Amino acid sequence: MNLDEILEEWSRDCEIGNQLEQCSKDTPKLHSKYLGLLMRAKLQLKQAENKQQDLLKDKFLWYNGKLSQEETERYGWAPDPFDGLKVMKGDLNYWYESDKQIQQSEAKIVYFKTVIDALKDIVDALKWRHQTVRNIIEIRRFEAGS
Repeated sequence: MNLDEILEEWSRDCEIGNQLEQCSKDTPKLHSKYLGLLMRAKLQLKQAENKQQDLLKDKFLWYNGKLSQEETERYGWAPDPFDGLKVMKGDLNYWYESDKQIQQSEAKIVYFKTVIDALKDIVDALKWRHQTVRNIIEIRRFEAGS
């Protein structure tokens, strides 16, 4: 599930409605559902971080001229990352930061972190859902004059 699907589904699942007993019964199912999504997102984040570490190592070797020609061709990268320019080692960070593959990898990691944050908030809301149900009951009692 992507972030938009999760948020759309949560907008439906978060509704309590008038059936408070059913809502209380559904809470553990919803908790299980979103906890499962959270765990999968954490695993996806770890995989993305591992792939990025491999990419950074390969890019380091490529930018420093230490990647073999076979590996360079296998990745589809140019033989000379600088197109003949002389680049000082202190300026390599500019090249790393502007590298499209590294940027895409970083964006994927940020995306998974955002999904994880959203799912953590959803799971926390579900942990305290019983309080909301109790508040609704108290309000109904008050309105009924008890």
